[in-house]
Amino acid sequence: MEPMFTPALHRQRHQFVIDFVKRKKPKKVLDLGCCECVLLKQLKFHREIELLVGLDIDGVQIKKKMHGLAPISTDYLQPSYDQLRIELYQGSVTEKDSRLRGFDLVTSIELIEHLTLADVELFSEVVFGYLTPEAVIVSTPNSDFNPFLPGLVGFRHIDHKFEWTRAEFKSWAMKVCLQYGYGVELTGVGQAPPGQQEHAGFCSQIGVFHRLGGKERYNMFDEDAEDVFSYTLLYSIIYPSLHDNNILRRVLMCEVVYWAEKLKRRWIAEETGERDDTDDLCQAEGEGGECFRASERHVDTEETQTGEQRALKAACGAEMKTLVDQEEEDGELFWRHSKPDSDKWRRRVSVPLAVLWCCCPKVSVLSGSVSNLRLLLMDEPGVNLSQDGSAMLLNHQEQDLDDDDDEEEHRADLEDSPYAEARQCPPSAEPEEDWEANV
Repeated sequence: MEPMFTPALHRQRHQFVIDFVKRKKPKKVLDLGCCECVLLKQLKFHREIELLVGLDIDGVQIKKKMHGLAPISTDYLQPSYDQLRIELYQGSVTEKDSRLRGFDLVTSIELIEHLTLADVELFSEVVFGYLTPEAVIVSTPNSDFNPFLPGLVGFRHIDHKFEWTRAEFKSWAMKVCLQYGYGVELTGVGQAPPGQQEHAGFCSQIGVFHRLGGKERYNMFDEDAEDVFSYTLLYSIIYPSLHDNNILRRVLMCEVVYWAEKLKRRWIAEETGERDDTDDLCQAEGEGGECFRASERHVDTEETQTGEQRALKAACGAEMKTLVDQEEEDGELFWRHSKPDSDKWRRRVSVPLAVLWCCCPKVSVLSGSVSNLRLLLMDEPGVNLSQDGSAMLLNHQEQDLDDDDDEEEHRADLEDSPYAEARQCPPSAEPEEDWEANV
């Protein structure tokens, strides 16, 4: 038959949970009766969630669907700043397991009607009395709405043990609140036909429970209880994140190499008069581009600098030694001079780490400070740093030089690089997710 609701009723129930997650931003979420993991697959994209857990009594169904929760290629190519762990357990909601205590949110979507009334009492004790989450969302069919469902005889699903009226659901919810210290808001999804909303209510009724007393109540409750492990862990995966030091270093290296080469090409293009304005220097033109321009117009006295220039100069010069003395000691800082048989010269362009840190927002976020950036790069075999570790040295290009005049001309070109002035900035503080199928 034609779907009665648009979007479908099961999508509206899931969207209700997603909207709650967007508003409240829970870090630990547990879905009871996760079945085919449809809701979990949607919640995993809300990366404010750090721990996402599903529980279902049907282990075979979990094993069929659990691999749909695995990270995809983009999760490895663009790892998040946030951590996410997903776990799936086989077990009954009528049994206790201490690993699932104290969650921020527990959802029970169209589950309790599959339990006997005796098991509903156990469900209430386990969820509200033992697990004691901060919030619980329970949805269940509203039998007051059943007369509006065409062709329905009896319950909506063959496995339903009961279907409550709105009065019966409210009675159960109020009993739970009084017994376990919760407050509840009653609502639902699936609007009744025009003029029938007050009489019939929602097709699926929903109770949103909030624990009274906040975290203090959980911390005081059953504090000395023994650990209980009733559930079987079937699946566990930790998503790649920048909290993993190896992943952090890999991403940082990609950014550093990319932007260092970009800075080098920018300077070469300006020196040769072939600058391409479409080749943006920085991800954020208002931040990185201005930083680069400020490094070019470096001035010697504080009195002649604007507040903006001083701020940018401070960001570029923080925690880095001046390279003036180093330049005198190390003639290779701006170029390497060798004379093989081919009479070719190999030169190197120096990109100070402070300029790199300032011009690329992602590098600054990943490394935290210029000194951290220096430490991370020192152990990278593919990175060539100056002797004091304050700048990256990049090969310029190979060029044929006919005579000594050309040598001096190219040496002068490198000395005129905007980075030559930028690296002389003095040190300062740096800014450190059947019937019911047709509804």
